[in-house]
Amino acid sequence: MVADGYTIKRLDEFEKDGRWWLVRRGLDVSCFGLNVVEIEQGYSIPEHNEVERDQEEVFIVLEGDAVLVIDGEDHPAPARTFARVAPPLTRTVRNDNEKPVRLLIVSAPTTSGYTDMGWA
Repeated sequence: MVADGYTIKRLDEFEKDGRWWLVRRGLDVSCFGLNVVEIEQGYSIPEHNEVERDQEEVFIVLEGDAVLVIDGEDHPAPARTFARVAPPLTRTVRNDNEKPVRLLIVSAPTTSGYTDMGWA
């Protein structure tokens, strides 16, 4: 559903590019990145850092058992794990298990000027 000022979609309604659901584009979000990726056994997202774009990333494991690799160190990340990674650290998310991992990635520049709500 697209209406004046909001968009509501289910995951299967988003455009896909390979294993990636293009959530940010599908919701027309302009102030932060937001995508979902499914990682099959033996695969990972590309290893990278976010220095050039100055982006802080949050990885949320929706389904499966992932391994978050930060600066070469493995961190188990089962479903319902949340992880924040600062721009200069290298990172990837890997799937060593038989079942696919479904991962939500949210990112924004550290200079975005976010203001907390005071209570959260």
